[in-house]
Amino acid sequence: MQKKIFNTLAIVFLICFLTTFAFAQKTPQAGDNLPEMELLKPADKNHLKYLGLSGSGTFAINQIKAQAVIIQIFSMYCPYCQTDAPNINRLYKLIQGDSKLKDKIKIIGIGAGNTQFEIKTFKNKYKVEFPLIPDGDFKIHKAIGEVRTPYFFVVKLTGSAEPKVLYSKLGAHDDIEKFLAQVIMLADIK
Repeated sequence: MQKKIFNTLAIVFLICFLTTFAFAQKTPQAGDNLPEMELLKPADKNHLKYLGLSGSGTFAINQIKAQAVIIQIFSMYCPYCQTDAPNINRLYKLIQGDSKLKDKIKIIGIGAGNTQFEIKTFKNKYKVEFPLIPDGDFKIHKAIGEVRTPYFFVVKLTGSAEPKVLYSKLGAHDDIEKFLAQVIMLADIK
C-alpha cells in the first residue's frame, strides 16, 4: 500500500515538475528573435523624442528609431542594479555624446515587477536619464524567461521585422567602454 502511494506521489510530482518547465519561457540568446513585448510609452516628451515615438499608449521595441537597442532588465529593489546605475548612466552619456552613435543606439530599462511609481523613484534616486518602462505585472519578465537582474539584451532593429538578439547576459558591466565597443561591433554600427 505504501509503495502504491509513493509511486502515485512520485508520478504526480514528476508531472508537476515537467509541466512547470514545459510552460516556462526560454531566455532569448544571441541569434534568437526577441519575444513580442507591449511596452508603455513614456509620459516624458523628451523620452518619446529620444525613442522616435509620439503619442501615448504602448509600443513595440521595433518601433524605436535606432539600429540597436540596449535593454536593461532591472528592479528598483535589486542591490546590483542600484550599484550598476552610475555605470549605465555613463554608458548613456557616452552614446549621447558621440554624434555617430546617438541616433543609432538607444537604451531603455524595463523594471521587472516595478510600477510607474517605483521606476520614478529609481529614476530620481539614481538620476537615470534614459527611459525606464514599468512591468508591474511581470508580463515582460515572464516573456523573456524570468531572468535575474540586472540582465542585458542588445537587439538589432530591422524595421518591421522582429528584433534580433545580438547579446544576452546576466550581470553588471564594469568596463562600460568595452561593452559599448562590443555593442558597436555586434550591431555593425558604422
